[in-house]
This record gives sequence, structure tokens and C-alpha cells, in this order.
Amino acid sequence: MKRIGLIGARGHVGSELLRLILSHPEFELAFVSSRERAGQALADHHPEEVSGLRYVEVTPESLALQPADALVLALPNGMASSYVAAAAPDTVVLDLSADYRFDPSWHYGLPELTRNQYRDQKRISNPGCFATAMQLAIAPMLEFLDGPAQCFGVSGYSGAGTTASDKNDPEKLRDNLMPYALVGHVHEQEVTRQLRQAVQFMPHVAAYFRGLSITANMTLSGRMTLEAVMQRYRDFYVSEPLVAVQDEAPWVSCIAGKNGAVVGGFALSEDGRRLVVVSVLDNLLKGAAAQAMQNLNRAFGYSELLGIAP
Repeated sequence: MKRIGLIGARGHVGSELLRLILSHPEFELAFVSSRERAGQALADHHPEEVSGLRYVEVTPESLALQPADALVLALPNGMASSYVAAAAPDTVVLDLSADYRFDPSWHYGLPELTRNQYRDQKRISNPGCFATAMQLAIAPMLEFLDGPAQCFGVSGYSGAGTTASDKNDPEKLRDNLMPYALVGHVHEQEVTRQLRQAVQFMPHVAAYFRGLSITANMTLSGRMTLEAVMQRYRDFYVSEPLVAVQDEAPWVSCIAGKNGAVVGGFALSEDGRRLVVVSVLDNLLKGAAAQAMQNLNRAFGYSELLGIAP
């Protein structure tokens, strides 16, 4: 059994990680760190917990006293570096924030697109949720693009975390669609870097809890048929059990609570040079926790899908 230490367990993603680790046949919890819940029983917040573990507060200074095979950081942006510095070199460190997504010394873990780049690195950066959906929508068409890909995104308010803000206030979101960070969003920068393709991203948050949808608008360098486009996506993801390709535009309500993503809704302009594709996933799962499990499984030599079957 590989022992997993989780830091930042109070948030929505941390809760999903706890559930997945507890049900994984080869993983067990080494510790669960939460400053606000230190001393409380996990079972008080997670009824499925049967090990008798309690939350502890693990600081960078005390990290050495909590041995683990892997350290998962589910912290807000800007808070990972002190834990990374304190972690032993042979400990797998998986960071869910944006702090190391632009660091070439870290493996960027979007398995469907980057698994062949993994070389047993002990430092793994988990992609962003919107960034995952955008890349899955755009990647099959990269060689045919002419100009930036434009992505309109809508996420449930769990993507705004648990710290109170307008973006996770159900009353302010009621009957509303809230735009934010319409230029220069970190996920726009992330996708542009990873795909080496300019992307323009316009995120919004809506009055539902989980799941997100990306509508990607792409100008093609030459005329294509809809049949050829759809076959390209099917071929591209034919061996990827966590990415489904369908004709119809996928709905968020159909992917919420599931570990994979769906790409579909293919629409092509009359001249065959403007393509629109829809990509949906659960921001807490394929957009975070389930993808983290894919990366941990690979780091320890297990099947990527162990514990997260589609």
C-alpha cells in the first residue's frame, strides 16, 4: 500500500480526493492536513471514513514527521512552494494549484496528451479544470488551426472554492451568469503554453454546483468536412476510456459526478473553415481529483484507471 498525505483537505477538491483515496485498492491515507479541522475526526465530515483518522495540521516545518510515499497539495495558488521545498526528493509531490504548471522541471500531468512525456518525475503538476477541457477540445485539430482558438467557458460555483466570494454565492448567482477574468486568465496562459497555440478564453460562473462546459471556436487553415473532423476526434481518443466523443453537444448535467470528459456538438460553417466543438467535464473530478489519481497511479506504476473506472 502506498501512503498518501493530503494537505488542504477542507475544500471541495480535497473532499473528492479523500473519497477516491479511501476507495483505492492500493492507496491509504498517511495523514490529512487541515488547519481549521485539526483534531476533528474525518468521519465527522466523511461518513465513508472507517480508519479512525483525525485531521492534523501539517506545516512545512513538521512535514518530515509525517512520512508518506506521495504528498498531494490541494492548496490555493501561491501556497505550495514551502511544502515542495520541505518534501524529501524521493517523495512524489502532486500539486493541484497553478504554481508549477509553467515550470519545465515538473511533469504536466494531462495523461491523454502528456503521458508519453512522463519520465518517472517525482514532481507532478495537475492541470487546471478549464484548461483540461480546452485542451481536450482543441488538441485533435492543432495542425489545422489558423489563428487563436476562442473558448467560452461556464463552470459551476464549486470552481470558485470555499472562501466566500461573489463567484460562489448562490444568491448572487441566482438567475445570473457571472463573467470574470475575461482577458489573461491563468488557464488561458496555461493552454497557450501547453499546446503552443494561442487561445483566447472567456470564463463565466453559473448558479449550479459542479461541472463545466467549454465551447471552442476554431478557424481552420483549409476546408474540411464534418465527417472528417468527427473521425479525427474519434481516432484521436479511441484508446482513451476517460474521454468520450459523441455527435451531440454534451450537457454538464450528464457529466457531473463522473470521472471522465465528453467532447461533441461538432458544428462546421458552410465554407468548411470554422469549427465549433463542446467539451464538458466535472471540474472536481477530471478537472482535479480524478486526474490527480490518474497521475498518482502512473507515478507508482499502476493502471491509470485504478480506482477511477469510467
